[in-house]
Parts: sequence; C-alpha cells; structure tokens
Amino acid sequence: MDMRVLRGLGIVLLLLFVVVAAVLIYLNTVTNPKRTGELDLPGLSGPVTVTRDRWGVPHIVAEKSDADAVEALGFVHGQDRLWQMEFQRRVAQGRLSEVLGKAALDQDKFLRTWGFGRAAVSILPALSPRSRELIRAYTRGVNAAIAQNRLPLEFRILGFKPEPWTDVDSVSWSKLLAYDLGGNWDDELLGAQVAQKLGPNALGEVMPPYPKGAPTILSAGELPSGAQRPAASGSARLPAVTLRRLQAQLAAARSLGFVNVPGKGSNDWVIGGQRTVSRKPILADDPHLALSAPMLWYLADLKGPTLHSIGATLPGLPAVVIGRNDRLAWGVTNVNPDVQDLYIEPADAKLTTRTEIIKVKGQPDVNLTVAESAHGPVISGVSGDAAAVGPRVALRWTALAPGDTTLDAFLGLNYAHNWTDFTSALKFYVAPSQNFVYADLDGNTGYYAPGKVPIRQGKGWDGSLPVQDDGQHEWTGFIPFDALPHTYNPVDGLIVTANNKVVPDSYPYFLGNDRNWAEPYRAERITQLLTAKAKLTVDDVKATQLDTVSLVWRDLKPYLLAARPDGDLSTRALDVLKNWDGNERADTVPPLIFEAWLMQLQMLAQDELGNTGHVNSLAVLNALKSGSQLCAVNAQGDCAAWLTRSLKAAVTDLSARLGADPAQWVYGKLHQVANDHQAFGGVKAIGWLFNRHAPTSGGTDTVDVARPDPGSYLQTHAPSYRQIVDFSDLNKSLFVGTLGQGGNPIGPHYADQLRMWKEGDYIPMSSDSADWGRTRVLELTPP
Repeated sequence: MDMRVLRGLGIVLLLLFVVVAAVLIYLNTVTNPKRTGELDLPGLSGPVTVTRDRWGVPHIVAEKSDADAVEALGFVHGQDRLWQMEFQRRVAQGRLSEVLGKAALDQDKFLRTWGFGRAAVSILPALSPRSRELIRAYTRGVNAAIAQNRLPLEFRILGFKPEPWTDVDSVSWSKLLAYDLGGNWDDELLGAQVAQKLGPNALGEVMPPYPKGAPTILSAGELPSGAQRPAASGSARLPAVTLRRLQAQLAAARSLGFVNVPGKGSNDWVIGGQRTVSRKPILADDPHLALSAPMLWYLADLKGPTLHSIGATLPGLPAVVIGRNDRLAWGVTNVNPDVQDLYIEPADAKLTTRTEIIKVKGQPDVNLTVAESAHGPVISGVSGDAAAVGPRVALRWTALAPGDTTLDAFLGLNYAHNWTDFTSALKFYVAPSQNFVYADLDGNTGYYAPGKVPIRQGKGWDGSLPVQDDGQHEWTGFIPFDALPHTYNPVDGLIVTANNKVVPDSYPYFLGNDRNWAEPYRAERITQLLTAKAKLTVDDVKATQLDTVSLVWRDLKPYLLAARPDGDLSTRALDVLKNWDGNERADTVPPLIFEAWLMQLQMLAQDELGNTGHVNSLAVLNALKSGSQLCAVNAQGDCAAWLTRSLKAAVTDLSARLGADPAQWVYGKLHQVANDHQAFGGVKAIGWLFNRHAPTSGGTDTVDVARPDPGSYLQTHAPSYRQIVDFSDLNKSLFVGTLGQGGNPIGPHYADQLRMWKEGDYIPMSSDSADWGRTRVLELTPP
C-alpha cells in the first residue's frame, strides 16, 4: 500500500480517536457530579460529611440531626442515580410515553389502569410524623442534586430535564416493588386457563403443589395448631377475549421487567451462635430480582445523632431496606402469600370511572377510561375500556388499599435496638409480605413474616382461581400480627428461607395454596450445606451463597440418562452428561446441555394450552414419574418419546448457535448475566454503552440462582445484592451489588462491582474508615 495512503489513514484514525476522546471528556465533565470539596445544601441544620470509599459507597455522617443524614442520602442518590429515579417515578406514575413515545403507551395504560401512582399518593397521610419529616428531608436532598444541573446522559439523549422531586415520588417505587414481589394474579389467570382447557384435575400437573415432606421455614413445633384448610375452589369461566385482554396486561408488566419466572426466588438465613466458630450469629441475605443497568440497589452507610444503619438502599426511598445498624441486622426474602383476587363483576355492578390523560411524545394525547369496582380496578384489558367486550374482571390487592404504612416499618428497623423494637416496627408492614430474618449483638436470632394477609369468607374458597362477584367470596379481615408466622431463638439455632413453604398444614390460618411456594430445591440445598459441619464460619456462608450444584439435575438424572437418543449429536450429549456432578460452572459443557434440554422439557403443556409458558422443574419431574398424558405432543407419543424429541430439539438448537462439536458448547458462551438498561438496552445504536454482560455460573433452582431465559440463555434475574453480617465484629460484615454505585456508563463506579459479584468476592460492609481504601470527601453545609 502506498505510504501516503497509510499516512492518510493514520491521520484519520488519530483524528477519530481525538474526537472520541474529546466527546468522552466533555460528557464526563458535564455529567459527573461534584464529589469532593464543599457544597451548600438548603435545609440542613448542621454540617454533613459524605466520604465515598474506593467503591463509591457513601459514608454519611450528620452532626445535628438524622434528617440531615437522610437529606444527604437523597442528595447522593440524586447525584449518582438520577436517571434511574426518574425512570422509576415515571413507571409508578404511568408517564413513560411522555419521554419514550408511543412505544411505551401499552405500559402506561397498564400502570394507569392498576393505579400505582394513585395508591402512592395515599401513603403519606398515613405515615408517622418522623417518617414524614425524613421523607421531606430526602426530597430536599434530591432536588438539591437536580439543581446542580449535572444531568445524566439519558436526559441529554432524550432532550428533557427532570421536574422537581416530590414527597410522593419518594414513596412511589414501593408500589412497583410490591407488584414485582407480592402477587399471584398471573397464577390465577393460568389456573383458570388450565381448568377451562384441561379440567381442574390438571391444575396439579401444570402447577404442581409443594411436595409433601419438603422443608418448611417453620416447623409444626413452632406454631399453634388447629388449621382448617380450604379446598381448592372452582373457577368462574373466562371467555377467550377476556383471557387475551388480561394476558396483554401481563405482557405490559413483563416489558417493564416484572416477570414471575420459575425459580426467581431469594435466599436468607440466620445461624445462631451455637452453630458458629465465633459463638456469635451470622446472618446472610441475597434477594433475587430482575437485573438492570444501573443496578437496582445503592449501598450506603448512614449516621446521625440517633441513627446509624448500613446496607442496601433503593434510589428513590429514604431508608436502608436490607442491612444492619449498630445493634442488629435483618434480611428479607419474598413470602408470596395469596394477597390478590380476581373478581368477575356482574353486568349491573356499580363502577366508578375516571379519565386518565396520557401524554405521548410526538403524538396526540391519549384519553384512557379506567373503571373500578368495589374490589378494585377493572383490569380486563390494557385499553382500560370500561365497556370492553366480555366480562369485566376486577382486582383486589392489599397493596392498592389506601394508607400503606410499610415505609414506617422500614424506617423503624433502621432505629430498632432489640427484638421488641424490631417486631414493633414490623406491625406497620403492609406489602409485599417478606420473610424477615433477625440477629442481634446479644446473640438472639429470630424470624417474622409480616404483612396484611386476607382472611377469606366462602366455603372452600382458597383464592387460587377467579371467582364471580356474588357476595359469597369476600375478605373479612387480615391475619392478626401476633398470629403471623414467627419464631424467636429457635432451639436448633438455624432459620432458612428460600421462598419455600412457610408453615406446615397445622398452621391455623391460610397463607396460600400449595402452588404458591417456590420449589424446595434451594431450601433443601442451603439446609444441607449449613448442617454439614458442626461449626460454621463466614467462609462457609460465602460458599453457600455461591453454591451452583443443581438438585434439579439430581432428581431428573435417572430419567434423562434413560432417554433414547435420536442421532449422533443426541448420543454425544448424553455421553457428556453421564458423569456430570451437577455443578453448573460457566467454564464447563454439561450445564449448557442440561439447561437447554430442561428448557425444552419445560414446554410441557404448551400444545395443550396453546401458550408459550414454561412449567417449573417440579412439573417436569412429576410428569416423568407418572407418565403424564401431558408428555404427548398433539395427543401423540408418550414420555419416552418426549424425552427423545426434547433432547434432539436441544442439541439442534445448540449446534445452530455454537457449531456441531459438543466440546465447544461451553456454558458461559451463551449463559451470561445481562444487566441491561431499561430504556436503551434494546437500542442497538447506544445499548452497548449502557449494557453489561458477563459469563456466569449457576442455573435453574441452584442456590446462586441463574436460570437462563428460554430462547436467549441470558441470565436476567439474579442475586441482586448479597450481604453477610458477622456478629463477632460487625465491621467484618460483607456486601456487594451486581454492577456498581454509579449511573454514568463512562464513570468509574458504573460496573466496578460486577467482577467481584461474578467471582464471589465482597466489599467491606464497614463503618470503619480503615476499611474504605482511597476516599473522596464532600462537605455539605447549611447555606
């Protein structure tokens, strides 16, 4: 090539590099907030120091008042996560179309129809004066961050500026979390479909009950007795048009990341001092939620004159949600009691209507008519049309009732000193019901499952299927707080929760039918690991959180290995699985073959139901054990033929993706954690800037949950936060998030925790500055 051409090409590449570098420097300058020096903050009563450690975790110390510390939390949330907070409040309000255009219209219709924003407005008047004071302080802090005008890239790309933050915004995201964690209406919908198409006897095949003898969180000895278990109720029939409308609601929710996937789950446990080397309790938690970029959680250390808590906060909420203070610690997993019911309203039902005006970027406004019955919003259509064809289906749900005081509970936990304070705070808890594990410096451990759980009237009505609004299926109250499942200082010194069944059938109240609970695999494996040694250490707890051994493989193995292969690839794949130990490591081949096969097997009832849903692993196991008729495809074949077909489909899919040599089917090539941006993640031109992927271990129902999504093999749900609290020295406690503290994709803390999270490392959950590494200090002062 001519030297002049080479020289010219070099100059062009150099100029391009200079331009790109200049753009990045400019964007970094105008988007990164001030994190050192001094700033005036309106509303402060005294000075506040914000020391960010080497991972960007802020350690906030307020001298004069706790409200000052919470105001500083709002300020750093606004500095580091303003776009995330803006997106979340627009979700809660159903106002995404204003900035994202027509593509978000169905989501806005769903959100307005359910009325999340309206429910959030009712929260503030019900809260305690202390909570309202702290919320006002938090709101001031967020608005002070907005006033700095260091807007994230997303605002510049979309061309708008955020409105002032409000107190309602500071509580509204809790309603969407309640939806993500606290409902079963989609199961009611699936149950109705199964009952109508296959008959009520097929419910247990498609949606298997919790296995007899599987672990429950509490034992019969820890509970009063005298239960009267309602039988499963019959379902009111839903016409096809109504089912389609309700399924459109589900689709809108799923597009926002609210997906009820099999085995989504969470884990937490607490170990009493009699089981640890240090003779002090150890408490662990890892909530499994949808992944996003930026990550959902924001780690923070918050200290005022009477407040000191450290752990995971949620940008937009003024409290440590999971963590510890100077006396005690807590962790949470989802209880998932049945707190939602679908009612088919009669033609003469009294309905109220309202008109919601949805502004759409670049389009005319959309007027949405929303109807409500005495039970709640009519949700039988994304359109929200009160005159929709077919029966009108209304939703009753605890989280939509006015006066939710759950935030009082979380703020109360931040201040609690002992079990009495802890349980007193939880009395204000409404939704979503959570398994709270507890430990304190005095060596006490405990468990409580707070939240409003309805008591249903109606003979044989268990709330699992839609019912007619006939006056015979109503809520008569809620399980009294003192009667909710709980234990204090259990004799065996171990409490394990993994979304498994909470109580045995002897419990005198009805929490939910046996299809409500997650499969018992994680609970069984955690208990197995934690009881394998007489005395446990923090390293043992780490290993348990990070365990990727599949008990699903253990149960399915004899059936899968007995399959008749069809073709050379199927034969070679079976040979790979024969000596596999079930450990789903990213750098090995067997997990990918197993998960690909399991995906095919979980299509068990698609031909019978005419949908694209996947059953859980237990349904697959039960079908293989029983020789279920569901194994047939279009009424042809049996379970043996189904195993052959599904294996062939799996290996055909893998060969199309990775080639015809099974040795190249390494799990991590396809199975990657997907931290995708909620607004731009699917936009090819810019998604690469915001999204973060990495190969990961784990799989369906492993303790370190990493279920690959059907079709993509990506891991979209994961342990969104991990913590281990060590009561031998609280500053030796550990935590880590999935990505990083920052919201700026070109900033230093956007994804600096991803490697640690993926490889099983943690950062110090410490208030001791000696553990913080290199720091940056920002002094906040009253004007």
